[in-house]
Amino acid sequence: MKAYLWRTKNLKLMKRILMTLFSLLICNLVLMAQAPKGMGKNDANAKKILDAVSVKFKSFKTFQASFVLKIENATGKSLGNKMGTVYMKGNRYKINVSGQEIFSDGVTIWTYEKASNEVTINKIDPTSNALTPQKLFTNFYDKDFLYKLNGMVKEGGKNMQEIELTPIDKSKTFHKVLLYIDKSMIGSTKIFEKSGSRYTYTVSNLKSDAALTDQSFVFDAKKYPGVEVVDLR
Repeated sequence: MKAYLWRTKNLKLMKRILMTLFSLLICNLVLMAQAPKGMGKNDANAKKILDAVSVKFKSFKTFQASFVLKIENATGKSLGNKMGTVYMKGNRYKINVSGQEIFSDGVTIWTYEKASNEVTINKIDPTSNALTPQKLFTNFYDKDFLYKLNGMVKEGGKNMQEIELTPIDKSKTFHKVLLYIDKSMIGSTKIFEKSGSRYTYTVSNLKSDAALTDQSFVFDAKKYPGVEVVDLR
């Protein structure tokens, strides 16, 4: 029972990491449509910047980048950092972060825990409300945010354009997202939760069109001797 609860807790954490990480990497694909009537207007200047980011990202056949996740509580106290690497190719992705490896070939998700030498397998449900790369690439967020350009700010020692996103659905756990953009690339993002917690993702060492095969996104049990398989499909 304890193992099940531990696994459930970690899966929830990884869903949070995946949700915010993919928002950071490809939210440019998300913010292209007009907001629903009655919900206010999006900023035309912000849209021009996001359009440029979208064009640039869509030109990448594959994508590889390092990232750092900084977690803070409501008082601004640091709760630690997580470092990782993300690889993407079409609707496939792989993420290495803090003793975990997550693979997805667009149909199945494998979450491997190094400490327990255990892999949990889930099937992607295209009809669910869960955030997946497939939905991100089909404008899943088209009507989820209002956005505006706040102007140039200093972030990470660089002058960057700050764009503020506000969720239209007020039941979301977060109330604001800030994007920091430089040279048509999103360098970092900050997610402000209603609880006061803050999550900051910073991307570095970005490589476009890296040599990634389709098999890179499939968990190979042969490479993990003695691995315990938990198949939840």
